Amino acid sequence: MYVCLCQGVTDGQIRDAIYEGCCSYRDVRETLGVGTQCGKCACVAKQVVRETLSDMQSQVSLAYPANFVAA
Repeated sequence: MYVCLCQGVTDGQIRDAIYEGCCSYRDVRETLGVGTQCGKCACVAKQVVRETLSDMQSQVSLAYPANFVAA
């Protein structure tokens, strides 16, 4: 789905940017240009960033249970 029509940025591109190392909305904005023109997409873009980061944290916590101790 297109999130930013001004820059032609999709939710998939936002997710990919996060998977490739962006850690915040600011990083995504600087990388993709989302939200830099009219700004109407900022709320949706931030939501995609939050959901993706949350999903990534959930995956990490599932991979390493609380009782796991690294040697």
